[in-house]
Formats: sequence, C-alpha cells, structure tokens
Amino acid sequence: MIWDTHAHLDDKQFNSDRDKVIQRAREVGVKTMVNIAHSEPSSGEAVNIATKYPFIYATVGIHPHNAQSCTEKTWEHLIRLAQNPKVVAWGEIGLDYYRDLSPRDIQRKVFIRQLELANDMGLPVVIHDRDAHGDILQIVKKHPPQEGGVFHSYSGSWEMARELLAMGFYLSFSGPLTYKNARHAVEVVTNIPEDRFVVETDCPYLTPEPYRGKRNEPAYVREVVKKIAELKGIPFEKAAQFSSENAQKLFRLK
Repeated sequence: MIWDTHAHLDDKQFNSDRDKVIQRAREVGVKTMVNIAHSEPSSGEAVNIATKYPFIYATVGIHPHNAQSCTEKTWEHLIRLAQNPKVVAWGEIGLDYYRDLSPRDIQRKVFIRQLELANDMGLPVVIHDRDAHGDILQIVKKHPPQEGGVFHSYSGSWEMARELLAMGFYLSFSGPLTYKNARHAVEVVTNIPEDRFVVETDCPYLTPEPYRGKRNEPAYVREVVKKIAELKGIPFEKAAQFSSENAQKLFRLK
C-alpha cells in the first residue's frame, strides 16, 4: 500500500476525469490519498472529495499565495470544516518568497495564525516552504506545532533537515527528487531515518520522471518511492511500507 500524502484532486485539471485518475492510482497500489487545500473554496472541495471516497482524506488551510485574501470569516469557516472527521491536518500553510503573490509580512502573519489554529484544533500541519527557509525555521521554533507536521516537497539542505527532524517534523518528497539536478533532495533522502519520510505527488504539479511534461497524478507517486528505494538501497516494497507507516503516524490514523 502506498500513500500519496499531498495531492490537489480538487484542481480544475481533474474536472473531466477525476474518478478515472483516482481509479488508476488504486489499480497500481496507491490506496490512500490526502487532498490538500490551498484556499477557502479549496478547503470545502477537499472535504467534499474526502467525504465521497472512504480512502481519501482532506486538509483545510490557506496557501501563502492566498494569504492576503483572509478575513475573520475565513477562519470561522475553516474551523467548522476542520471538525469533519475526514480532515487530518491543517495546510498547506507557510511562506513562498519565490512568487511573492502575497506581501511577505502578511504571509508571515497568516502562517502564524494558522499554526495557532492547528494547535487549537489538535491537528498536525502541512508546511509549504519556497525560498523562505530562514523565516520558516524562525517561526516554527517560536510557534511549534503541538501535533507535529510535515514539510511538503522538501527542498532545503540536510543541515536544515536535521533541525526539522529534531523538532519532530516529517519530510515529504515528490517528483523533483527524480530529476537529474536534485542534489539537495538526494542528500536528504540518503541520510534521513526510515521512520521520518513520506511521499507525495503535489499533483497536478511536479510530475516525476519519466512522465515529466505531462499532468501529474497520484499513480505517479510510485516513481518517487522507486527513487527513494534506489537511494537508500532497499527494496521498493520496503520503501513503500516505510512511507505508508510514516504517513499513518503523521496523520494519526490506524
């Protein structure tokens, strides 16, 4: 059994064939998926999809790109959604200094608010970090998630990874791990303990080799597992087992 711990199945790119995409994943051993929210509407859609499929779970949260759209009504709505039993985390939240679609001060304020809300709701967090390693580290040290969490599609150094692992975070790996220039990710995967990594697609984005250039989908997470098995010198089945067991622990699921 393989978990895709970070998929955007509510994305409009799946509107014409969502059921078929989900079925293809199931047919190749991807038995569980987590639909990750990025906005207030996306949070609602994530819960709707998770309610429809017993093997799909959801998160609620506001991506840093959408930080400046938040109001108190946003938080009230997300708190209500987070009470659904299929919601397993708060995210994706964090900082994105690459695109800067929301002002950085607002990104930081909204990130901290959501760390606090996740603690209030007793949920782990799914963290997005792009070109913001220093500020992310500073904030999670000052506002630590009480239920832990995961840095999705981890792109930082091994030095940063060691700090995050010491704080109890899991690290997630996606399609870029399979790319020829994946120097940092390769070093981290090679060194990370077997009980601290999970896998994801971030579909429809970050398509792994050999499907790069196509729309990503949960079935392709097998390529990430295959690469981890290669780097760690373990059988594919062991890499799949470790990542699935870790996902269950991360999201507090049996």
